[in-house]
Order: sequence, then C-alpha cells, then structure tokens
Amino acid sequence: MTATAALLAFALAAAVLTVTPGLDTALVLRTAAIEGGRRALMAGLGICTGCLLWGVIAALGLGSLLAVSRSAYDVLRLCAAVYLFYLGARLLWRTLPGRSAGPAAAAGPVPVPAARAERAGASGWFLRGCLTNALNPKVGIFYVTFLPQFIPAGADVLSFSLLLAAVHAALGVAWFAVLVAATRPLARWLSRPAVMRALDRLTGGVFIAFGLRLALERR
Repeated sequence: MTATAALLAFALAAAVLTVTPGLDTALVLRTAAIEGGRRALMAGLGICTGCLLWGVIAALGLGSLLAVSRSAYDVLRLCAAVYLFYLGARLLWRTLPGRSAGPAAAAGPVPVPAARAERAGASGWFLRGCLTNALNPKVGIFYVTFLPQFIPAGADVLSFSLLLAAVHAALGVAWFAVLVAATRPLARWLSRPAVMRALDRLTGGVFIAFGLRLALERR
C-alpha cells in the first residue's frame, strides 16, 4: 500500500468514526444549543486536541503502555469516569428548580464584562472537550491499535502517525463546525428555558452513563 492510498483509506475510516454519534457529538451539540456557537467550536477544538494528544503519545510508542499495563489503564479509566460523572452531575444540577439553565446563570450574581466572560467560557469549554478525550483510555487504545494498520511499509512511523492523527483532528474540526452551523436556524427555539433544561438533562444523563460504563468496565 502506497502512502497516498494509506492516507485516503485512513481518511475514509476516520470520517466514518468522526460522524458516528457519541459523547463528543453530545457535548458539542449541547454547547452549541445553550452556550452558543463560539463555545461549542472551542469544545470541539478541545476534543480534537485531546485526540491529537493521544495520536502523539501513540506515535511515540508511549500509548502501548495502556495496552499492556492494567494498572495504568484502570487509573486513567477511573479518572475519566469521575470527570464525566462530574460534568453530568453539574448539568443535572443546573436543571433543578430555582436554578437557571441558561448561560447567564453560570456567570453568578457578580456582573462580569461580557468580553471577559465569553473568553473565560470559551477556554473553559475547550478544556472540558480536551479532558473528555485526553482522560479516556479507550481513545488511547484506539490510536495504539488503529494507526499502525495505515502506516505503509518503508514510511517513517513517527512522522506518518502524526500525519494520520492530524488528519483525524482536522476531520473532527470540520464535522463539529457542521454541527454548530446546523443548530443556528434553531437558535430561537433552543433558547427556550424548557428546551435548555431538557438538553441539559439529556446530555447530563449521557455523560453519567458513559462515566458509569467506564467505571464498571472490566478488561
């Protein structure tokens, strides 16, 4: 298999995996609907950065530690489970009676300049997206087992692995941009308090379900 053929094959496989609904899709859609397009894109960039980080780790050969060390895998798995449970519980907490699900509630009672609040919110969602993937050992195992299948004979393993990871990240950014754009025509309907509460409950439940699944997983 030539380098071009390997790159095209990987791009096709990665595109299918990217558009498959999952935790990343739920996070971006919920953020776009309630927090706005800018923060949703930042969350998407964080998710792709987390994938890229795992790609670098796998390319350097460090990711194989997760495949052979049960202790390393379990520590990272439990950290991811706790983090996802925390995110889900926070979203569900926002939907309790007397609490607003809108972005204004997150700013608290102290007035904050709009530009500063937006920057803080965007960076916060970038970090959330990044940690969602960076703490997930399944993403690491995926890269360790998936990338080598698309590295042609004679290619520099490190350089080509990094290229494949960059392709996957670029596809993710493009897909999240499409998701964010798709929510814009529905912005008025999505901004209704009842709809925002329902989205927070749904996304919070998804996060907690994924967290519990990770916590209870047995290799």
